[in-house]
Amino acid sequence: MSDTIAAISTAVGEAGIGIVRMSGSDSINIGKDVFVGFDDKKIIEIQNKKLTYGHIIDEDGKKIDEVLIAFMEGPYTYTREDMVEIYCHGGIISVRKVLELLLRSGARLAERGEFTKIAFLNGRLDLSQAEAVIDIIRAKTDTSFQVSLDHLEGSLSKEVGDIRDILLSMVAEVEVSIDFPEEGVDELTYEGLQADAKTVESKIEALLATTNRGKILRDGIETVILGKPNVGKSSLLNAILRENRAIVTDIPGTTRDIIEEYVNIDGIPLKIIDTAGIRDTEDLVEKIGVDRAKASIEKADLIIGVFDVSREFTEEDKKILELLKNRKSIVLLNKIDLKTGQKDEFLKELEEIDHIIETSIIENIGIESLEEHIKSLFYEGDINMESDIVVTNVRHKLQLEKALKNIKSAIGDIQMNVPLDCIEIDLRNAWEDLGEISGDAIAEDILDKIFKDFCIGK
Repeated sequence: MSDTIAAISTAVGEAGIGIVRMSGSDSINIGKDVFVGFDDKKIIEIQNKKLTYGHIIDEDGKKIDEVLIAFMEGPYTYTREDMVEIYCHGGIISVRKVLELLLRSGARLAERGEFTKIAFLNGRLDLSQAEAVIDIIRAKTDTSFQVSLDHLEGSLSKEVGDIRDILLSMVAEVEVSIDFPEEGVDELTYEGLQADAKTVESKIEALLATTNRGKILRDGIETVILGKPNVGKSSLLNAILRENRAIVTDIPGTTRDIIEEYVNIDGIPLKIIDTAGIRDTEDLVEKIGVDRAKASIEKADLIIGVFDVSREFTEEDKKILELLKNRKSIVLLNKIDLKTGQKDEFLKELEEIDHIIETSIIENIGIESLEEHIKSLFYEGDINMESDIVVTNVRHKLQLEKALKNIKSAIGDIQMNVPLDCIEIDLRNAWEDLGEISGDAIAEDILDKIFKDFCIGK
């Protein structure tokens, strides 16, 4: 008999409704014990997958909350086990009291992601579909949501499964040739193997080609705004967000810490980071902010360097320019609306920079051009949501890279007419590498790590 697990499935805080769910062999019995109908009578026969109105009562018969309850008999449930979901008032106290009662009645508190893990273990979802659940929850744009939904519905699983089927056929062909050598292995066999291996190689490479876009859709473009104090960094953040998120003043050093916000640019989530102005300072707090700004550069996908062209190009500007070199960056020449500009001087210093935009952030000049530059840098071509499969998960990318390495090794061996038993090893390794994406072959410790990224109650 499996454990019966319970957890709160809605976010902590005040809401119209809070959901507490159970899954396991004893969940329906526990649900019947703690619930009475609107007429204060216990339920004898449940109505499968129908909402019933009533109250949750404790061991002494005291009413805890007015609820709707749904009893769901397996295997046609999320986990393929019996499940109960209780829809109570969404306050912190009400959902906690309901959960505590379920735990006292025989359920145990679910671990992170345990409902989805059970769904995977019971064959309700494969591993890539299970991982898509958390991606749906964390999606920051309509596009990333749609990609995750496609994965949940099995688009990636099917493509990977098709590739594994080709590899399995190749392994079977090789094993037959090894087990029945009297049949002979002629040149056509090697040619056939090479053709199939090339097909596998091209399919894996096509999936890997989407991983850069996939990372952007899932995690966003980590974008650092860099520049001296008072060049317009915080004004730029506010302009992109279309709200006054950062404090803007004429006093240098106003921004002393990292400010992070997400913004959606035509389906691309941009994680934009406003940093302290880069300058030498004796102010301890500001110095910490400057150090953090420099540290954020190391993990940034994109740096937006902001320069004030109403002033002369200085040594501090030069130091900031050095930080931009050999990195994916866009330079904004800001405050072009001011008559006393030094634009030509800056352009001379910025000859090695490819992407330069003239802006007046306060006048909203150049912001649209900046957004178009960001899209062109990171999002070449539109994703056709009806046909394209986009790999968004880093673990999937690593497994595809391992499989590609093995299939390339197999192709090299085939071209050199290496004995078939050596070729079989590479083919089988590639097949197993891809199997870790769907969960057909995966270690328990990796499985635990994946589901620990989930929230409790999912």
